[in-house]
Amino acid sequence: MINRLDLRCFKCFEFLKLPLGQLTLLSGANASGKSSVLQALALLHQTMQENEWSTRLILNGDTIKLGNVIDVIDKINGRSTLEIGLVDDGQTYTWSFVGERSEMSMAVDSVVFDGTKYEKIDSLQFLLPPNISSGSNLSGRLCRLSYLTAERIGPKEIYPIEDRQTSGVVGAAGERAVSVLHWGKDNPVISELVIQGTPNTLFHQVSERMRLFFPGCALALQAISQASAVTLGLRTSEDTDFHRPVNVGFGLTQILPIVIAALSASKDDILLIENPEVHLHPAGQAMMGQFLADVSQAGVQVIVETHSDHVLNGIRRSVKKGLINPEKVAIHFFKPRLNSMPQVISPVIDITGNIDVWPDGFFDQFDKDMNYFAGWRE
Repeated sequence: MINRLDLRCFKCFEFLKLPLGQLTLLSGANASGKSSVLQALALLHQTMQENEWSTRLILNGDTIKLGNVIDVIDKINGRSTLEIGLVDDGQTYTWSFVGERSEMSMAVDSVVFDGTKYEKIDSLQFLLPPNISSGSNLSGRLCRLSYLTAERIGPKEIYPIEDRQTSGVVGAAGERAVSVLHWGKDNPVISELVIQGTPNTLFHQVSERMRLFFPGCALALQAISQASAVTLGLRTSEDTDFHRPVNVGFGLTQILPIVIAALSASKDDILLIENPEVHLHPAGQAMMGQFLADVSQAGVQVIVETHSDHVLNGIRRSVKKGLINPEKVAIHFFKPRLNSMPQVISPVIDITGNIDVWPDGFFDQFDKDMNYFAGWRE
């Protein structure tokens, strides 16, 4: 498991040491750095996946497009370099990247592994010196990482099927989710996530999990003859036929990639999700929090960015029920950079699901609104 993410001169952070849990929840104001945390990991994933032997950090690829070097370097304190560091099961990795501000990738300037610094490296494998890469499982987990942005694709008439070797993850917009489901439909799901009474295959478990979010929901995949594509049928009641995705609630197609990504993951895989609550009813948002807690408890590392107090409360309920150990949950509240004030506050959750501190702006808008109507004025 990745225990900590370190950033130096990356986007809005001069320096950040962020503890990560088996389940990490990122919250806070817009433009305060939550997405930057996910993007740093996504950049490592993108570079390792797209070019195993790359000696440059790829800023623009299939997973994420961040523009030029000037767009990713802290504009207040940075010049031409940035650092991304990870602590993974006690081993430390730090990459220093350098580039001209107009460039669209950055050269690896140095790699530090457990205190040993490697410079002027002629050859890298998965962004590591080959002698380190061969003995580390971090690169494999970063390659398999799934990153789902908030801008997930909407319903489509048909879904392309890609080669199974290149469609191992659902894609940043969920664009390959149906392809992953098609190729892996008969694969077993992590045993701790299996819904009892339902066959342990990816297709059946995804279908049953979607039914929990949307009662009466069912899925159908149909291959298109002489085309590398399938249609996806959805229904919301056992009394109706299957419909085209465009004719059912938008929320179904927004949640489906999350469910497929989670249930197709293996233990020790990494799952990054932005705003899983999009287009979900509040009860569904709370259920999403509980689902992500279940996925984390099953051994998948989940880092989620959310603006939903319902997602948070779903996680809290799982803690109180004993479904996930509170020590496995990390919560971080991000604030815009302002003078010497801390950018990140990290409330702690206890075994009862209670949280020790509630900073101003941390899921407290409901209370503020109720105080207003009760006669209080701010």
